[in-house]
Amino acid sequence: MLRRGVLAGVLAGLAAAVVIWLVVEPVIRRALVIEDRRGMHGGQSAGLPMHGGDEPLVSRAAQVVGGAVTAVVVGVAVGVVFAVVFARMRDRLPGSGDFGRALVLAAIGFAAVSLLPALKIPANPPAVGDPSTVGRRTMLYAVTLLLGVAITVVVPALDRWLAGRVTAPSTRWALDIAAVVLLVGLVMAFVPGTPDQVPPDVPADLVWDFRLASLAQLAALWLTLGLAFGLLLERAGAARPDDVRADTGAPVPA
Repeated sequence: MLRRGVLAGVLAGLAAAVVIWLVVEPVIRRALVIEDRRGMHGGQSAGLPMHGGDEPLVSRAAQVVGGAVTAVVVGVAVGVVFAVVFARMRDRLPGSGDFGRALVLAAIGFAAVSLLPALKIPANPPAVGDPSTVGRRTMLYAVTLLLGVAITVVVPALDRWLAGRVTAPSTRWALDIAAVVLLVGLVMAFVPGTPDQVPPDVPADLVWDFRLASLAQLAALWLTLGLAFGLLLERAGAARPDDVRADTGAPVPA
């Protein structure tokens, strides 16, 4: 199962890298044009955030390649964790067969690890953000991510507790959904938001295009991970009976 998690993670990372190249990178280049314009017109003296010097330490081509490699490495790491969690939660996940369960787990992972932090601490393009707030932004993002993971632990525990006390499945599902809404609402209400403000020279459509592109990258990773992992498990399950018959000496159908 770990090997399948690694393979699915590689495919998920490659899918995320393709989205970075096709969707995220064009938006980044639009943001870099604004940064270059600031450098030409003294943006730092006007109080606008500046990033780097006149000459970048790493070329854009190298940054794109590095981003793709990083996406694959992250995909492998997520795939390993995904496989471990799936192995432990396999019998508790809803869905028809391992393929359906893998998709359900991928949807839960995307919602808790990617969507909730993106809603609370949204990604910003290079032209937005003060370098001095990187530490605070990272801390808030990590706190939101951990709270999202905690919700995925608390709600199933609540569901198991309700299973012994509530006979109607519809009532139990309604209470589970209410608990998710309540807990997510508490996170959104009490976790501080991003400390950065969007500068006046950055168009609103650029900011939203970047945030949607970043979310699309994460969605591609989780969707590909769930699809690939589920298909690999289904394929292994379909091949297992023949393997057993071959090992026991029984005739293998053509």
